[in-house]
Amino acid sequence: MARIEPDSIHGHAAPLQAGERVEAEFGADRVAYWRGHLILAVVLGTAAGLFLLWQGNPYPVAGPFGAMLAIGARAAYLASEALTEVWRLTDRRLLGPGGRVIPRGQIRSARPFLGAVQITTTTGDRHLIKYQADPSATAARIGGGRT
Repeated sequence: MARIEPDSIHGHAAPLQAGERVEAEFGADRVAYWRGHLILAVVLGTAAGLFLLWQGNPYPVAGPFGAMLAIGARAAYLASEALTEVWRLTDRRLLGPGGRVIPRGQIRSARPFLGAVQITTTTGDRHLIKYQADPSATAARIGGGRT
């Protein structure tokens, strides 16, 4: 399987400050990653097959087959990068991949969103913690019980 090397600009995690401690880590879940891509392939494959039927194509099975093949290849290629993303919740901040830093006081909400958790800040910025095994539990942990 192909392996994507992280970009040197975005491939580093934000360092901890003096005295800062990590309370929780949220890594990507392999099962959630593949389940999400399977659902995407089924939905888009069905849409492609129906479109080909509507167009009168004599081989509408080409739509679902092509969608499965394309989305499966994309998922396999990107897995080495997507499954290594880890978000860390400290006593002061939420630290994400690529050096993202969100002070805890700026987190307005943490909500489950299609197998991910959407973080909204007080300034309106949005961040996704993707491929979570239990998005509701992750959101509750980040939001301190409020989701």
